[in-house]
Amino acid sequence: MTIQYSMSPHTAIVVSDANVKNDIATSVLHIHTCDQPLVKMVHHAAFVTSTEAELFTIRCGISQACNKANISKVIVITDSIHMTKKIFDTKSHPYQIHMSIILNELRQFFAKCQENHIEFWECPS
Repeated sequence: MTIQYSMSPHTAIVVSDANVKNDIATSVLHIHTCDQPLVKMVHHAAFVTSTEAELFTIRCGISQACNKANISKVIVITDSIHMTKKIFDTKSHPYQIHMSIILNELRQFFAKCQENHIEFWECPS
């Protein structure tokens, strides 16, 4: 399925992963579109939780993909699908800053065209 979608010039595939070891978080993000080279981003942060690291990585991926020209579909592949559910939880929680930034990016993405959409796929580690 990934190969099929990666052939579409209007689809961005975002693969995100993050982990925390010895109080250092490492988040790795791969973004692929059909007509552009693979983009790899690596971020490091100290003294953050694994939840914060995962949400940050998903946030960066969505932001990068939504800001690419001619993208109408974003597929986020993550091993933390439970984290993506927090994005759409409007209750007060400590991760609201990530949620508000992601939702703002998505609002702008959907405002460009009614047919734009995003999918979240789970891929266990």
